Amino acid sequence: MTTVTDTAQAARAKALAWIGQGAKRLLIGGHWVDAVSGKTFETINPATEQLLCRVAEADSADVDAAVIAARKAFDAPSWSALSPHARTRALLKIADKIEAHIDELAAIESLDNGMPLWFAQAAVTATVDIVRYYAGWCSKVLGTTIPSDGSTLIYTLREPLGVCGQIIPWNVPILMAAIKFANALCCGNTLILKPAELACLSSIRLAELIQETDLPPGVINVLPGFGATAGAALAQHQGVDKIAFTGSTAVGKQITRDATVNLKKVTLELGGKAPNVVFADADIEKAVQAAVKTFCGNSGQVCSAGTRLFVQESIHEQVAERVAQVAAAWKAGDPFAADTKIGPLISATQRERVRSYIGVGQESGATLRLGGQAWSGAGYFVEPTVFDNVRNGMRIAQEEIFGPVLSIIPFRDEDDAVLQANDTTYGLSAAVWTRDVARAHKVVRALKAGRLWINTFGESDPAMAFGGYKQSGWGREFGQESIEAYTQTKSIMLRM
Repeated sequence: MTTVTDTAQAARAKALAWIGQGAKRLLIGGHWVDAVSGKTFETINPATEQLLCRVAEADSADVDAAVIAARKAFDAPSWSALSPHARTRALLKIADKIEAHIDELAAIESLDNGMPLWFAQAAVTATVDIVRYYAGWCSKVLGTTIPSDGSTLIYTLREPLGVCGQIIPWNVPILMAAIKFANALCCGNTLILKPAELACLSSIRLAELIQETDLPPGVINVLPGFGATAGAALAQHQGVDKIAFTGSTAVGKQITRDATVNLKKVTLELGGKAPNVVFADADIEKAVQAAVKTFCGNSGQVCSAGTRLFVQESIHEQVAERVAQVAAAWKAGDPFAADTKIGPLISATQRERVRSYIGVGQESGATLRLGGQAWSGAGYFVEPTVFDNVRNGMRIAQEEIFGPVLSIIPFRDEDDAVLQANDTTYGLSAAVWTRDVARAHKVVRALKAGRLWINTFGESDPAMAFGGYKQSGWGREFGQESIEAYTQTKSIMLRM
């Protein structure tokens, strides 16, 4: 039975009231403005396929204005030269403001992205934790002193980069925004955030809330728009000192080319095809539950999702059968219903893309254990789909599908597991399930990925760096390494 609780109903009503206030605008220099072109675009509820509202469409002229505003804010002593303790207080105010609006922000995210409300609430809660984590870093961005012979003093300063362009995807928009803006702000940068056109409403509402904390104008600017126009203009702009991008590998490569115009700093968090390796001695039930959660969570629209499940041959049939059973219980439906576990995909285009991969899997000879049927009714839904007896060279095992589609691949031993797991252009994340501690450490050292788990999958902490090997990206988010990504060092020698 599908039920929507009173709390969920109230959150949805509040979110719809905000959405219904009219077209959403751009934030530039502390002011909400229309796009210079006057253009707007539609944002659609993926669960109902109905129009939510229209949003101002930024392009190069708006990027120019935002860069001027961000540069002015950076050069003023009101932000980059501000006491780090004052920046800490500013970020803590932002975290408190977000925390006070968790239900509303989660409901906006569910309406705009389609994710179940429970998933959206967890994302907003994590957003609060991320902002508070970076608030603690403001006073820890340290320089060094360098030993000398006493006739000189040599030291370094770690300084902010300047104006940072930040381009985020549509899969978990509010979380992606927080990872970007909190890191940049704690180091003293100013920023221009470009949320994806498919799901930008939570970023806009977040910016409204941040404005209520009296952050200086121009420190944060928000430009919803399309990648080919606003995104490209940001990457190519001579006045932008750094680009941080999360999205596909193909677009990441284009942004890298665009950034060469002024050799701006670039960090990229790109695609993945994560191996999830289960040995025969693992806790099978825990491994199965985690495997289903990672490929079904957010409808599989997660770059680090464990969509390649490697299972040791002796337990292959047992695990494959159990995975299909558990995944079958992941009910698709209204994101606000208490019993919904999986929401729609972001768009009709993405739904058809995922369906095409299901067809490719069937044509290539993989065994379809679950799913594969077309959804009847409104919404861009694809139910959990499990392929068994997949060969690692198949397209469904090599290409990022970004939907709730799992490939189960058998392996013989440790060497075979590592060989197959590493046979991919990606290297974002991976996991190993075993009770043998020595084996666990040996295998994770051999796997080529930036974030790995042992006997769990997908858990996160802002102190735990995240980023990819190979074509999964450059640089790291979270952890100490992320501070280095938003600062630069200056070396100084003083002759005594």
